[in-house]
This record gives sequence, C-alpha cells and structure tokens, in this order.
Amino acid sequence: MTNNKSLQFRKFHRAIAPIMALPLLISAITGSIYQITDLSGKEVKWLLEVHKGNFGLLKLETIYPFLNALGLLALLATGTSMLLQTRRTPRRRTEED
Repeated sequence: MTNNKSLQFRKFHRAIAPIMALPLLISAITGSIYQITDLSGKEVKWLLEVHKGNFGLLKLETIYPFLNALGLLALLATGTSMLLQTRRTPRRRTEED
C-alpha cells in the first residue's frame, strides 16, 4: 500500500512540476530584479505588474499568487513525502561492503 501511495505522489509531482516551473521562475526572477531596482532607486512598475500576474491582456493578479502558493505547497508536500520515503527504505549492500 505504501509503495502505491509513493507511486501516486511521484506521478502527481511529475505532472505538476513542469506546469509550476514557469510561474515560479517568473515570480522569483521578477521579484529579485524588482528588489534590486527598488534598492537602486529606480522604479520599474511593469516588472512589479508581471510579478503580480498581470501579463498584458491576461490579467491574473487576483488568482496568480494563490495558484503559485498552491502549486508550490503541492510540490513541497509531494517532494518531502518522496524524500522521506527514500530514507525509510534500507540500502542494499553491495559486494564491496
């Protein structure tokens, strides 16, 4: 049963990771660049708009942060579960041991 659950987590993680990669990268990059430009005294409003989820005609600023957070939490949960699952399985001894 545990192996089946682990397989389901892996499948879900593998399915959601490519979907979440771009929004998380956009958020991380635009947030970092905006912070640097803000500290230097420059104002780059369009960068903040992209960071919030305003992509021109596609305005997602009301749901974009929640989707990002939900996706990231799902990746953290499945990734942590898989990590803990691999640590529970005993290692096989090799001939050199």
